[in-house]
Amino acid sequence: METRNGSAASAVPAQPSYASGTSEVALLGDTIGTNLDRTAARFGERDALVEFATGRRWTYREFVADVDALALGLLDAGLGKGDRVGIWAPNRAEWTLVQYATAKIGAILVNINPSYRVHELEFVLNQSGIRMLVSAQRFKTSDYVTMVEQVRPQSPALERVVFLDTAEWEALLQPDGDARRLAEAQAGLSADDPINIQYTSGTTGFPKGATLSHHNILNNGFFVGELCGYTEIDRVAIVPPFYHCFGMVMGNLACTTHGSAMVVPSEGFDPATALSAVATERCTSLYGVPTMFIAELDLPDFDSYDLSSLRTGIMAGSPCPTEVMKQVIDRMGMAEVAICYGMTETSPVSTQTRADDSLDRRVSTVGRVGPHLEVKIVDPSTGLTVPVGEPGELCTRGYSVMLGYWQQPDATAEVIDAARWMHTGDLAAMDSSGYVSITGRIKDMIIRGGENLYPREIEEFLYTHPDILDAQVIGVPDPRYGEELMAWVRLREGAGEMTAETLREFCSGRLAHHKIPRYVHVVDEFPMTVTGKVRKVEMREEAKKLLDLG
Repeated sequence: METRNGSAASAVPAQPSYASGTSEVALLGDTIGTNLDRTAARFGERDALVEFATGRRWTYREFVADVDALALGLLDAGLGKGDRVGIWAPNRAEWTLVQYATAKIGAILVNINPSYRVHELEFVLNQSGIRMLVSAQRFKTSDYVTMVEQVRPQSPALERVVFLDTAEWEALLQPDGDARRLAEAQAGLSADDPINIQYTSGTTGFPKGATLSHHNILNNGFFVGELCGYTEIDRVAIVPPFYHCFGMVMGNLACTTHGSAMVVPSEGFDPATALSAVATERCTSLYGVPTMFIAELDLPDFDSYDLSSLRTGIMAGSPCPTEVMKQVIDRMGMAEVAICYGMTETSPVSTQTRADDSLDRRVSTVGRVGPHLEVKIVDPSTGLTVPVGEPGELCTRGYSVMLGYWQQPDATAEVIDAARWMHTGDLAAMDSSGYVSITGRIKDMIIRGGENLYPREIEEFLYTHPDILDAQVIGVPDPRYGEELMAWVRLREGAGEMTAETLREFCSGRLAHHKIPRYVHVVDEFPMTVTGKVRKVEMREEAKKLLDLG
């Protein structure tokens, strides 16, 4: 084609892989405590929290009363704005009370994974400087009391440990302080204050503490709830753990910003209890990673549960198989079920499918950008936005991006650039309608059953084994968890036999169970590039043959 003067017309520029989430609903400017007070003022007699396994339940009026009592108890204990309070417990009502009570006084809640062992607990206590730890006494096979006793001598910042179900915990809920102190404490808070530290597995050894503000997580929970259509009549079965954003933000905060009920089926995931909670409490929404939904659908008596109250829910954590999504919609009645994508560092959700999206959209993409957020796909080598349809690194920007990694400015600068874009490390592509598909991972992150695991952290621990000279950890395909861990190890001269069983014995009690490699392969050397880098791609292909994984 030529213009009138005979010169060739310039080609139409390609549409960039960029999208921004417009919304007629404004961002919330509240702190978490103030927002909870507003909700309780509107819906005081409606259910706020139901602990299904024990039958305990709170209306919003009762819930705020207990939150305020605990907040005053924390103030009486000498805690206040900026102090770190750790919570180490499975999903139970007290976890939620601590979440909101710390927010009321401006203390920073530090989430501790219930499956942590001594090795990880000691690191988190010291890296975040926790002054008070609120802990369960035990969970499953974990004896928290014994583990806390082991680490206390090495944790100088830790002044006080309060175990649940003790007189000391009950005393915290019956404070002597003047209620006006709490109002004064709340009045001195800003929505931009840090309020939560969540540890993510580190690519360079130990975990990093993603530091999140009231503004970060309150708004993320609110807009996730908005896209799920929550109101005060909704009842959400929160199956994922509270220590992760899925439970405490997408679950708890999505509910309390809308006056919905938080229904906690059990301390840890049990498929039968989850469905019983939905049926008995008439839940309208059910959460989980795909493996949880698979386990629920696989129950022999699945058809005996009355799930007719369900209309929506959220599946996140790892890709959802098409057949599972079909069954969730058809057999569970969750016609409006959503897929969410995000990371702890972004509070967590960046993209989400909508209620009217097709089945294909919900299984082949992670939806579109959320309200008041931006996403783009960039060339990892240049940082330039790629055209629609081309793969690159997914970046996100907006209210959800964390304040930074706790006391790790260099690590923060590696992932948040000067323009405040969070570089996710995930490879993705965007279509012309703004739907995002995750196509891979730039780094070697392994997703096992919805848990993000980084090989370097596990490798660092394996180096402490007296017989291991070198170790490399990779992910291999697994039909149940998506991926499983495999360790390739080089042994010291004269070392004894190394098997998966002997390695598990070494790791047990010292490393969280989901980080313990399922497979072990002993080698004399690793496949290397000419520049001396380990070729994990080659190792993964070889592992499939060794394990006959196809």
